[in-house]
Order: sequence, then C-alpha cells, then structure tokens
Amino acid sequence: MWRIMGEFVEGFQTLAEQPPAITIFGSARTRPDHPHYLAAVEIAQRCAQRGFPVLTGGGPGIMEAGNKGAKEAGGTSIGLCIKLPMEQHDNPYLTQALHFHYFFVRKVMFLKYCCGCVVMPGGFGTLDELWETATLIQTRKIPRIPLVLYGRTFWTPLVDWIRTTMEEQEHYISPGDLDLITIVDSPDEALAALPPVPAAGLRDKHRTDG
Repeated sequence: MWRIMGEFVEGFQTLAEQPPAITIFGSARTRPDHPHYLAAVEIAQRCAQRGFPVLTGGGPGIMEAGNKGAKEAGGTSIGLCIKLPMEQHDNPYLTQALHFHYFFVRKVMFLKYCCGCVVMPGGFGTLDELWETATLIQTRKIPRIPLVLYGRTFWTPLVDWIRTTMEEQEHYISPGDLDLITIVDSPDEALAALPPVPAAGLRDKHRTDG
C-alpha cells in the first residue's frame, strides 16, 4: 500500500507543475529507421514547439522517438518508465524520468495531466493504453481529449471490425463512440487533430477532477 501511495505522490508532485502534455503511445520494438519512428519524432518535435511537454513510457521504440523529438526541439521530454524483466530500459532522451512498479499507477499519470494522445502502432501494451483511454473518455471519467491513431493501414481493419461487429451487429458500443477516435496518416494530420497550444486553466482543472 505504501509503495502504491508513494508512486502516486511522486507522480502528482512531479507532473502537477507542468503545462498540459501530449502523451505518445506505441511499440517498444519499432526500429529507429522505421517510418513510424520517424513520424513520432516529428510529431513530438512539433508538439514541443507548440509548448507541450511530451509524455511517453520512457523506453525504446516509439517511446524513444517521442522523447527524442521533444528533447531535440528544446522541450520537456518526460518518461514514465515501468520496471520490466525485458524490453524496457530508459532511453537517452529524457529530461525528466519517473519510475513505476505498478502499471495502473503509471497509466493514471499518462492521462491525468494530458490534453491529447497519439497512439502509434504497437502490441498488447499499446492496445491496453488505447482502450483504457477511450473507455475513460467514453465514461466521462476524464475530459474529452483528442485520441489520435497514427497509421491508417494498421488501424483501419481493427476500427472496421469494431464498427461492423461491436456496434452494428452486437450493439456493444453506442453509435458515435467511434467518433472519439481520429485516424491519421501523416504528422500534419496528427498535429491538426491535437490542440494548437496548451490551454490555460486545464492544469488546474485536472488537479480538481481527480
């Protein structure tokens, strides 16, 4: 219990004074020469130039790309790192790092001070973060924020299945729920779907929403 509380307290104290952030999710296995990696670098650079801190999981792959872009643009590059037996290690582009034992505490930090999410292609962890975010927006547990999926070829088959099977055939989601998601195919489209500048007062709103 005390370990959980300690992780929450450290996270809240560290992130509370930052402007609203852009969170970037995606695979730890994406290579530095992959187009998705290069796109994540550009998106993070341009978010940092707008004045947004960039939050990632602090590891390799897309996480590294997001932190690299933010740091190289002179912005705040934050890694919310998780302790795992494989794959995860801090990337060298962090201006600030927090380390977590518990996934659920880490996921709170990704979203509590966030005003937009970019979800790059990834595996089970990326899908977990995507649907957690969508569910919290859908149930109004967090304010509605842009939820941007990068890569039409990767995401469209999944979204089509959700539309035809979950929504139209089984009615397990409501009409309009998929409107919470925006699919894009370029950094320009991603930036157009994200806030242009950090919104005044949003940080204080997140502090009181819990």
